[in-house]
This record gives sequence, structure tokens and C-alpha cells, in this order.
Amino acid sequence: MKNILTALFFLLLITSCEGKLDINDNPNTPVNVDKSFVLTAAQGSLATGMGGQLANLGGFLAQYHTQPPSASQYLNIDTYNMNIDFSDRLWNELWAGCLNDLNYVLEKSEEEGDTGSFLIASLIRAYTFQVLTDLYGDIPFSEALLGSANITPNVDFGGDIYNGLIDEINAALSKYNNNPVNSNVGAQDAIYNANMDDWIKFGNTLKLKLYMRMAYTSQANASAVNALLLDNNFITSDASFALYEDAENKANPFYDVQIDRLGDVNNIASNSLLQFLEANADPREAAIYRTNDDGIFRAIDQGDRGNYTTEVASDFSRPNVIATTPVYFLTVSESNFLQAEALIRYSNGTGAKSKYDAGVSNSFITYGLDAGLATTLTGVGGAYEYVASPDIETAVRQVMIQKWVSLAYVNNIEGFFESNRTLYPETVSLGDEDYTIGNFVVSVGSVLTGGQTPNTIFYPDTETSKNPNITQKTSITEKVWWDQK
Repeated sequence: MKNILTALFFLLLITSCEGKLDINDNPNTPVNVDKSFVLTAAQGSLATGMGGQLANLGGFLAQYHTQPPSASQYLNIDTYNMNIDFSDRLWNELWAGCLNDLNYVLEKSEEEGDTGSFLIASLIRAYTFQVLTDLYGDIPFSEALLGSANITPNVDFGGDIYNGLIDEINAALSKYNNNPVNSNVGAQDAIYNANMDDWIKFGNTLKLKLYMRMAYTSQANASAVNALLLDNNFITSDASFALYEDAENKANPFYDVQIDRLGDVNNIASNSLLQFLEANADPREAAIYRTNDDGIFRAIDQGDRGNYTTEVASDFSRPNVIATTPVYFLTVSESNFLQAEALIRYSNGTGAKSKYDAGVSNSFITYGLDAGLATTLTGVGGAYEYVASPDIETAVRQVMIQKWVSLAYVNNIEGFFESNRTLYPETVSLGDEDYTIGNFVVSVGSVLTGGQTPNTIFYPDTETSKNPNITQKTSITEKVWWDQK
């Protein structure tokens, strides 16, 4: 624990310095810090981005929460009116914080012949780039993080980035397997405590995730997916960052900002998810949301502030995130849903039901509930019984609806990515929705026309103003490369 607390000190120190840097700065070269502390800092920086701004953004866009009528802090998100400076801080956190720190860990691991730590840092790097390109689309990759050697890196096509990430994962796995040196960072690895078997499983699961993102593109790779399924070496425990305490500046980042500092007034339940849970008597409702001040679960349609002008946030259900809630990167539930979708698409659905059921059960476990509660829902005649179908999309929809539920306040931005990729839940006009089967509605007050919803966000102006090789998007309705359904 002493080492962990020391690492957190470094996290705060490095983060405070990096806030003024851009993606080409390398803050690590002036000093020689133990790479184990820097690894924890990188993991903490990723958790801050994923569990903070991306949890808030993803919560709105995946319709887990909406803006209450008594507040306006995030109306720009809820009305799809995000501007070019919306993500300045997030971009800086992930580039100047997480990725720069990982570069340092990779360099030191290479120098020391520590193939285990090299693998850990490579996988976190791949995960971070995946999130960045899924959110922004084309970003610097092959020319990124070169410091003064290239201060205006070109962007790479997202599909090329994905291929590059898979190559990097495979190279790091091969480097470790050919010379298996166990990582010496120990408990400073806040995710898997430097257990290399867990990290190999994480690498395989991350590759499966990347391949499934390609499902609707010309890069879909059935043989690569089936090889992973045959090997069957995926994560068996959730990958999360859980070094949080019920204390100021030490709490879960969503809780720290939205609930503690801003007073719990900006995020209330959206009917899109809450009504689905209610209609299906899903016990996860109480794990995902808190009741209102009257002890009942209550929500509004996405963005529908105008019909509740006299009410405040406490009149509605709010996210059930506490100070010590972990930030999750990959869960066993998500892994099983990935496998279920893969089996439907590339193996005639054989075994998909088992993986689907396991996905629901493990979601209950991640929420701290008894997995046995899930079997009632997934059993014969249950609300979530998996029904095999010769139509791929009909079968996939069942998986994706449950995946959407399982990601609520576990990995909100992933819920947004997956709904963009598969178009499940379907987005309909308010009044045409059927929340009992899972539907999104176009947010009331949307500034977009024709029933459009966001597919991406703008590049931060802090980056486009410095790098002429990054051309700003014309609209947040532009699609990232894999969004082709």
C-alpha cells in the first residue's frame, strides 16, 4: 500500500506538470523515475479520462443519463451542441499524460529486458489509442509521440490505426512469449498486479474487441476471430482501476466531479435505460441508479426538460456511483458478449447462447449482485432468454441490447461506441419509442437536423491550432471508419 500511495503522489505530480504539455512533449526525459511509478501514473491518467469526462459524455450519448430541468451544465452535450474546445482537457490527459508516460515505461522496459512490463505498457497503449480513434476518427499514430523529431504529425486513417494496434499487440505478446520475463512492477500495476497470465488474456480480449469493431467493414476478419475463439484465452477477471478512496481528490473521477464537487445536480436517469430495466424487472436497476428523494425510480425522456420545469435533480433517479467505484476498462461480461457476437457472425451461432448467458451473469457480478439473479431472466421464458435466429442481425441485437445495459456506469463511452457501430438500441423519434425492448430517442432540443445524432466529437482547438496536419471536422455527425452499417 505504501508503494501505491507513493505512486499516486507521482500521478498527481506528473499530471500537474503535463497539463501544460501537448502530445509531442516528453515530460519524462529530464528525470529518471522508477518505471513502476510511471506505469501507475499512466493507468491513473487513463482511468481519469475514462471514468471522468468520457463517463459523463458517454452517459449522455448512450442515454444512461440526461440533463435535469434545473441545471444546464451539460446542455451542450444533451442537445448535441458540443464545440471545438469541448475536449481540450481530455485530449491532453490521454496524450500528454497517459501515452507519454507509457512511452517512458516502454523505453525503460526495453533497456532492462523486462518483457513483462513491456507487454503491460504496450497493451494499455493499444487500448488508449483504440479509445482515441474510436472517439475522434483519424488521429496521429505512426508519426505521434516523436517529440521534437516531428511536432506536426500527420493523422492516420482509423482502419490503418486498428491494423497497427493489432500488430503492436502481437509483437508485444511475441516478445514476451519468446523471452518470458515477469514484470517487476508488482503492485504498482493497479490493474492486474503484474500477473502476466491476466495480461495475456487482456491482450487476446482487446484483439477480439478490435476485430469485432471491423464487423461491418471490408477489414472484417473471420479467420482471425475464429482463431481467437479456438484459443479461448480471454479475461477471467475484470480489468479495472480501483485505487480510490472516499476523500477529496482521491475518489472515482465521475463521483469526484459530478457528485461531490458539482453537487449531484447534473445527471438524472434517462427513460431509455431506466424504463427498459423497469419493464423487465431487472435487479440491476438498483445497482445502476439511486431512487429519488421519495424512494422511487424515476426518469425523463432524453433531453425533455420542458415538461419538468419546477423539478430538481433529487426528484429523479441519479447514477449510483460512489467514491470507491472502480473505473473499468474491460470486463468479463464485455468479453463474453464479444464472443457471443463473434460466434453469431462467424460460426453460425454455435455456442452463442452460452456466451450470451455468461455475459448477462457476469454483468450482475460486476454490479455486485448474485449471478443467480440473472438465470431467472435468461432462462426459458425469461425476459432475456436468448432465442437463436438464422438472421444474423436479429441474433446480434439481443447481444447488443444486453451489452448496452451491462456498460452503464461501467464503461459509458463504450456503450456509445457500440450503439454507433451496430445501431442497437435503434434511435427513433420521441413518441415512437418502445423502451421495453430497448430504444434511443433523438434528444429533445437537439440542434442537429433530420433526426441525426452524434457519431464523433470535434478535435480540440488546442491541437488543430498547433498542428496544420489535423483538419477540423465540419460536423459531429461525421462517421468514424468502422461506422458503416
